[in-house]
Amino acid sequence: MSNPPPPVAATAAAAPSSHSCKVILANTIAKVLVSEIQAGLTALNHQRQSQHQHEHVPQPPHLLGILANADPAAQTYARWTEKTCHDLGFAYTLLQVEKDSVEETILAANANPLYDGIIVYYPIYGGRQDQYLQNVVSVDKDVEGLSHLYIFNMYQNVRFLENAENPSAAPARKSILPCTPLAVIKILEYLHIYNPILPYGNRLFGRTVCVVNRSEVVGRPLAALLANDGACVYSVDVSGVQQFTRGEGIRKRKHEVVDKEGWTIEHCAPLCDVVITGVPGEAYKFPCHLLKEGAVCINFSSEKNFPPEVKERASIYVPAIGKVTIVVLLRNLLRVVQNRQAQLQLEQEQRSEGRDASHGVSSPLSNTKTQAQPELVPAPTDMSATTMNGVAS
Repeated sequence: MSNPPPPVAATAAAAPSSHSCKVILANTIAKVLVSEIQAGLTALNHQRQSQHQHEHVPQPPHLLGILANADPAAQTYARWTEKTCHDLGFAYTLLQVEKDSVEETILAANANPLYDGIIVYYPIYGGRQDQYLQNVVSVDKDVEGLSHLYIFNMYQNVRFLENAENPSAAPARKSILPCTPLAVIKILEYLHIYNPILPYGNRLFGRTVCVVNRSEVVGRPLAALLANDGACVYSVDVSGVQQFTRGEGIRKRKHEVVDKEGWTIEHCAPLCDVVITGVPGEAYKFPCHLLKEGAVCINFSSEKNFPPEVKERASIYVPAIGKVTIVVLLRNLLRVVQNRQAQLQLEQEQRSEGRDASHGVSSPLSNTKTQAQPELVPAPTDMSATTMNGVAS
C-alpha cells in the first residue's frame, strides 16, 4: 500500500485576488436546460398530436408530488417544483398525506393514467422504510431515479433500458438518473469540465474530483457517476476517504472503489481540479487553504459549506444548485414520458411483425436469428419418461 501524500499545511502567503474567481449562479445554468426541455416538450406535443388526431391540444406531462412531512426543505422543494412546472408548461399536483397513507397513495398513483411521473418528498420515516417506498413507485413513473432498476443501472454503468444498438426504429430508452447527482453533472458540463473531444462516457478522463459527502442518496451515486465518466474521484466523509475510478487508463467498464487507508481530506483535496461539497449543518466549512489554485468549487448542500475565502483560490464557484435540480427533475419527467412513447412504438412494431409473420411476410426489422425456427421434437407418448424441457430422456 502506498503512503498518502503529505497533508497541506495552512499558509499565510498572499492569495490571488477574489476578482479572479467567477461566481456562477444556478439560475444561469438552469436557463440553458430550460431551453432543452422546452424543445423536447414541443416535440413531444407534436408526436402526441400526430398519434391522436382528435386531440387538438395534447395534455402536458403531469407530475404528482407526495408530501408527508413538515421538513422545511421538502416544503420549499415542493413549492419551487410547482412554480417551475407551471412556468414551463407542465401540470403539477401536490398531495399532502399522513405518513401511514404514503404507500397506498403511491400505489394509486402508479395505476392512475392521469399522472405521468411521481415524486415523493423525503425523508418520511428514514432508513430502510424510505428505501422500500422508493421501490413502490413504478419504474415507468419514477422521475427521481431511485427505484432499484435505475440505481442498479447507475452503479453498473448501464445507460439504456435495452440494447441501444437494437435494430428497432423506436428510440432506445435511457435510464433515469437521480436528480441531484445529475444536476451536478449538468453543471460540470456547462462549465466545460467535461471534455467534448473525448468519446461519450469518457469525457472526465484526466479530471480529479473530491466529493465531500458519501450519503446513499447523493454523495455515493455522484462519485460513481463521475468515475463512470472517467474521473478519478475521492469520496470523503467522517469515516475516511475512498477512491472511485475505472482503473488505470479507464480500461474497466464500470467504476471500482478502493479504501484509502490513512488518508484524510488534507491528503486528497489539494490533488483535485473540482471540489464538490454537500455537508448538512451550518457548522461545517470546507478548509479553503487545501484547495488547488484555480479549482472549481460546487456546493449542493442547503447550507453554505464554503466560507467567503473560497473566492481567493477557486477559479469558478457555484454556491448552490437548487434551481438546476428542479429543472433536471422536469427533464427526467420528460424523459419518462419519452421512454413510454418509445415503448409503445416498440410494442406496435412487435405487433406488426406478428401480423406479418402470420401472413408469411418477413418483416425487415426482424432479427435473422429469430426467423429460423428450431425443428420441433415429437412429444413422447409415455409422459412419465418426459424431462422438464419436454424431450424424452
